[in-house]
Amino acid sequence: MTQSHASHSEWLEVVDGDDRVVDRRRRADIHRLGLRHRATHVLLFNRQGLVFLQRRSRQKDINPGLWDTSAAGHVDPGESYDDCARRELSEELGIHCAPDALELLFKLPASETTGWEFIHVYRTVHDGPLQLNAEEIDDGMWLPPEAIDRWEDQDDRHLSATFRSLWACFRALSPVAG
Repeated sequence: MTQSHASHSEWLEVVDGDDRVVDRRRRADIHRLGLRHRATHVLLFNRQGLVFLQRRSRQKDINPGLWDTSAAGHVDPGESYDDCARRELSEELGIHCAPDALELLFKLPASETTGWEFIHVYRTVHDGPLQLNAEEIDDGMWLPPEAIDRWEDQDDRHLSATFRSLWACFRALSPVAG
């Protein structure tokens, strides 16, 4: 999401414990008050099985400078999870993918670890090129899943808490192959 898109005045939908829309509030208020809302995260693989991780911009208000999922962002009011995932891939990495190119892997419940976000986690395959959005991303790298496992096992504080949580769920679903 572009910097202007990620402004504190951005409006998001507040959802209840069953992920049903109950209100609209400003992004800053939602985060400050710990209200449930929606987001997507996409794990981008290449054909060699490597996973792309992004290092979030140090200018971000949440998890600045931490390594995170390939692409992620809040679901806009009236937007579907699927549309949000495709939008974030486009805005952050310059990838334009067809709806059937995304595979929904699982949904994380809203919790303190996820910043009170219900998160749909997707997987897609793309070999590049990538166009990293400099307002969103300071750096990126391709890693084999096993290297991410070792990094995550070290409980490294350079990885966002949400990424560590969703990576553990992902590996429980596909423990050997990436």
